[in-house]
Amino acid sequence: MFNVETIRKEFPILDSLVYGKPLVYLDSGATAQKPRCVIEKINQLHTHCNANIHRGSHYMSNTCTSEYELARERIRAFIHAPHVKNIVFTSGATASINLVATSYGGAFIKAGDEIIVSQMEHHSNIVPWQLLCERTGAILKVLPFNESGAIEMESYQKLLTEKTRLVAITQASNVLGTMPPLREIIDLAHAVQAVVLVDGSQGIVHAPVNVAELDCDFYVFSGHKLYGPTGTGVLYAKEKWLEAMPPYMGGGDMVGRVSFEHTTYAELPLKFEAGTTNYIGMIGLGEAIAFLNTLDMEAAHEHEHRLLTYATEKLSTVDGLRIYGTVPGKCSIISFNIQGILPLDIGMILDKTGVAVRTGTHCAEPVMTRYGVTSMVRASFALYNTFEEVDTLCQSVELAVQMLR
Repeated sequence: MFNVETIRKEFPILDSLVYGKPLVYLDSGATAQKPRCVIEKINQLHTHCNANIHRGSHYMSNTCTSEYELARERIRAFIHAPHVKNIVFTSGATASINLVATSYGGAFIKAGDEIIVSQMEHHSNIVPWQLLCERTGAILKVLPFNESGAIEMESYQKLLTEKTRLVAITQASNVLGTMPPLREIIDLAHAVQAVVLVDGSQGIVHAPVNVAELDCDFYVFSGHKLYGPTGTGVLYAKEKWLEAMPPYMGGGDMVGRVSFEHTTYAELPLKFEAGTTNYIGMIGLGEAIAFLNTLDMEAAHEHEHRLLTYATEKLSTVDGLRIYGTVPGKCSIISFNIQGILPLDIGMILDKTGVAVRTGTHCAEPVMTRYGVTSMVRASFALYNTFEEVDTLCQSVELAVQMLR
């Protein structure tokens, strides 16, 4: 059995009080809380072993370098990448996508080429491609989803042409929880010689990832959604693309030899890690991965699914409440509205009861437009949440309805 109380003891912030009420944190889709081991690791480095990586010849530099590269290996193994040279460290999924859009896009996308993005993407997987299209004259095409939140695969097959060069798709929608059929999407794209970038920011937290089996060309995620520090991210890319792509930024650590006549670049993956990286943050992300490796992740994901099912059943009894995204197999995210009540007002009342949810567009305005709304309330569940917290959420929602109607 999955012992959630044991897990909760590893997250100090969950003992907090908000307005005198026990914290019920249901905003892990925005950022997850950090286990004690990550917090202690970061503190230990800042206190006892802080030195820039790769360049130093002294003990602390060598120690940080070793731990930084250990984090890379842990992440490689966690997503089943073939080699550590496939793993590029960035400041987050947004930075990873922009790296691909700028470096790969600048080298391989030209006027008249077509890029497909889904209608349910986070802004971070829309705007970089719009900017690329503006720079190159490429054409952005939108893959729609239906009323239940499922990707329209028939439309996808029609959108794919011999001009399609890249498909950008989420592993899990941060609003609807929908988990598209990635392998089918990737295989169809490869059939027309297009590459695929998968945004795993939400999905990697709720499902196992094997990039080799998926056969995606690029996979990105942010560390802070995976119980790691903020300002950390990962880009997985097939080696052939990293070799062919020009550097994204120039600076220290990404070079081989530098002269005014000619500069050579470092071996992968350092070619794409210019300057002083957030090495302490990345070591902290490696510690978060090590923590997750101590858990039964299959049981953790099942626990999240049970929370989702329980919360869906209870919230569905609230008069006038509509849940957006009802596709079977979705991850543990519930976005909803209540007829006649503003989402922000609901969120403010929930906050006074200690319940932390997110309100707004969730950086996915096209999803709002698809449903004809301007915002939603979102509760996102993590492995440390409990059924009692779901009860508190539902009681607080009922209270909000009573007060606001």
